[in-house]
Amino acid sequence: MILSLFDQFASPSFMGIPLILIALVTPWVILLTPCTRWTTNRFTSLQAWLVKSFSKQIFSPLNTPGHTWALILTSLFIFLLFTNLLGLLPYTFTPTTQLSLNLGLAIPLWLATVAVGFRNQPTASLGHLLPEGTPTLLIPILIIIETISLFIRPMALGVRLTANLTAGHLLIQLISSATMAMLLLAPAVSILTFITLVTLTVLEIAVAMIQAYVFVLLLSLYLQENT
Repeated sequence: MILSLFDQFASPSFMGIPLILIALVTPWVILLTPCTRWTTNRFTSLQAWLVKSFSKQIFSPLNTPGHTWALILTSLFIFLLFTNLLGLLPYTFTPTTQLSLNLGLAIPLWLATVAVGFRNQPTASLGHLLPEGTPTLLIPILIIIETISLFIRPMALGVRLTANLTAGHLLIQLISSATMAMLLLAPAVSILTFITLVTLTVLEIAVAMIQAYVFVLLLSLYLQENT
């Protein structure tokens, strides 16, 4: 039973073609490119409003050098948002439930923020490893602890996104299976579990959006420390 539940997170393939590639390309196909017309439709207006609001929220605390990351982080947010939401549709695959993909996004971007910090302000970047006013005896221990916490950051980014989406999908699978199993045996209980399933689905939509925002927000905080 446990294996059948986790089979939904295995990367499927059709005629030898990994469907994860289609799932990764789909968010960019949905988005519309800006047009040169004076008037736009509702979708492009909503898309422009989303990008503007997100950029204002994320990059207002950053210094001017950090604003050069606006395109990268905004594109990452849109990609994670649409990928998480599309994964909630029936008969679809969620690439962000794969730890390898999330770490593949988190590690290079985190490493880039660290490299920017050491290039632009090496003294301040090294100063983050040792808080000011630390007693002499605690200096080696604190440096080791801060170094470990620095290297744990990309792992935390990837594991947080993977764990939240995986847990939500597992709960939806369990509750939907219970609803179908009790449909004939206990219709009243089946109705209650169905209401719970609908509520959980709405919650998962919120989680999908929040986790995409949190992923990019933490990257912006790491960038703020190094610019």
